[in-house]
Amino acid sequence: MQGATLVQIAVAAPLVAFAVLVAMPGRLVGLVRWTSVVGAAVSLAAALGAAATYDRTAAGIQHVSSLPFVPSLGIALTFGVDGWSLPLLVLTGVILLAGVFASWDVKERPRDFFALLLLLSGGVQGVFASLDLFVFFLCYEIAVLPMYLLIAIWGTSKRVAKGGPLGFVWSRLDIGGKEYAAMKLTLMLLVGSALVLFAMVGLYVAAGSQSFDIRDLAKVPFERNLQLWAFVALWVGFGSLAGVFPFHTWSPDGHAAAPTAVSMLHAGVLMKLGAYGVIRIGMVLLPEGARELAWLVGVVATVNILWGALAAMAQTDLKYIIAYSSVSHMGVVMLGAATLTVNGWNGAVFQMVAHGLMTALFFALVGLVYGRAHSRDVPQMGGFGARMPGIAVCFTIAALSSLGLPGLAGFGAEFLVFLGAWQGGQPVWAVAGLVGAFLTAVYVLRAAKAIFWGPYGQAASASDPPGAPDPYPDLSDARGVEWFSLAVLVALLVALGVWPRLGLDLIDVGTADYLPAVAGRALEVLR
Repeated sequence: MQGATLVQIAVAAPLVAFAVLVAMPGRLVGLVRWTSVVGAAVSLAAALGAAATYDRTAAGIQHVSSLPFVPSLGIALTFGVDGWSLPLLVLTGVILLAGVFASWDVKERPRDFFALLLLLSGGVQGVFASLDLFVFFLCYEIAVLPMYLLIAIWGTSKRVAKGGPLGFVWSRLDIGGKEYAAMKLTLMLLVGSALVLFAMVGLYVAAGSQSFDIRDLAKVPFERNLQLWAFVALWVGFGSLAGVFPFHTWSPDGHAAAPTAVSMLHAGVLMKLGAYGVIRIGMVLLPEGARELAWLVGVVATVNILWGALAAMAQTDLKYIIAYSSVSHMGVVMLGAATLTVNGWNGAVFQMVAHGLMTALFFALVGLVYGRAHSRDVPQMGGFGARMPGIAVCFTIAALSSLGLPGLAGFGAEFLVFLGAWQGGQPVWAVAGLVGAFLTAVYVLRAAKAIFWGPYGQAASASDPPGAPDPYPDLSDARGVEWFSLAVLVALLVALGVWPRLGLDLIDVGTADYLPAVAGRALEVLR
């Protein structure tokens, strides 16, 4: 099968499965589940096939296909892949399949839930494969908008204390409610989308209004002022989805309210859309703007790393800990992009993959713990490892990858980013990143110890008399299809940690294609 066909299948499979589910009676729950599995599995298999048939010696954009969409405006359904988009295409397939199995027991309207999950994933795949800027934006919106329904209908609310001088405002806004989280996420990302659309239209008009093809736009020498304001618009617009400070505040609330599979896709791939957009569209199409404003991207990225880590340390809700951790780790991605070095860019894309796997594993585990303990309050837990040893081991592996332990995927990604920062003449950025890694070790190991190790149910039962009932009678290890998601994600974290070239060889091809034009004459020095 030709590579172009495989890319088309990777994008279309979730969308076809979505259409089938919409036409299917909701009462056929078993058929709904397996249709979702087939749609996710076919997309993953096609993405793997496209990666296997990609010619790394030729490099560049391959497996290209095009179908006229709006010829009068130069819009076409043009798809293709390169060394950056292929790993992310595979990552999306992996997390979608893992998310379907993690949501196997969804009780409320399972057909609608899986249909929206597949629609979201089809949009994500379309973003990574699209070579047409208009279709890129269309798929971007398809990926974002289903989040509102998935959180508002299937999410969870948590009571948040309404104290302080602004308590009356919090009460009116329903802070902690799933409807609030869904609306906040949607509104903030739509504002970001408006900035992205504004910049894209500006580039299209400045290029002569002939084509939205990214390859054609990359050849246009846009004038300096246009590059500066368009880059800022794209950085803020896409960056709002990537959790760039201070536009990240929707993310922790969205993570905390979202159901398990949605949190997995949200943190695992949706936030990567934003970072991918900044690098692939903002930096590649606007190299002069990227060079002049790289310092701003880097400074804000260090704030992301440190702020996210400190905020995670202050949380007691397990989902909020992982959510703020994602903000910190996405700062590492943006830091790597700002270095404009080979190692920095390789590390940034590799961090997208490593963090996607790690955070998807984290949220799958949080879902399992919450489903059994009926609580996400870390201080009330303790000693769960005795009842759920498999879950405890998987959580510890995710935590060790998060802090950058050698032998797991997180280490290689962060090492390359920090090395790139130093080579790029920004040792302060590298030091800030290392401080962030240290803070990460503090809060993830503290959370792992508090939840799984130590006396069983210590905090919850500290004041109970002897012989009191078990505070967590439903605790048990993962079982059945729950193991699929955990096993696959853990295996990939270990594989990419032990053999990072499995992903880096492909990523390096993409970096070599784009970095010379962006970094310009400074490339040889930075390398």
